[in-house]
Amino acid sequence: MIKADFYRDTDGNITRFTITGHAGSGPYGYDIVCAAVSAVAIGTVNGIEGLAGIMPAVETDDDQGGLLTAALPSVMIQEKLTIAQILLENLLLELQSIRAEYGQFLQVKTNQDAQSSTVA
Repeated sequence: MIKADFYRDTDGNITRFTITGHAGSGPYGYDIVCAAVSAVAIGTVNGIEGLAGIMPAVETDDDQGGLLTAALPSVMIQEKLTIAQILLENLLLELQSIRAEYGQFLQVKTNQDAQSSTVA
């Protein structure tokens, strides 16, 4: 099962997400759930870099059961934060849509972080 965890700060902004595991909905190379989750998650990270001009801290590990973590910097200007939030909220929405159809292969949760983002 793929598990996606989103972390929000005290202002409600998504500050980071972690996606782990494999869906196992089909043989390797034919797993449409894994492909969909990978595509929207990597597309979001690329969008944050290309559209918001933010370099999130990214960690990946395909060998240990699959892992993608992306975290926003703790300080950024409001315009960049707004763009990043639109992209991250869209990722959350996309994953919830996938879960609605393939819930046995995907779990999506949001959690509260203890600190807020700082806008420069």
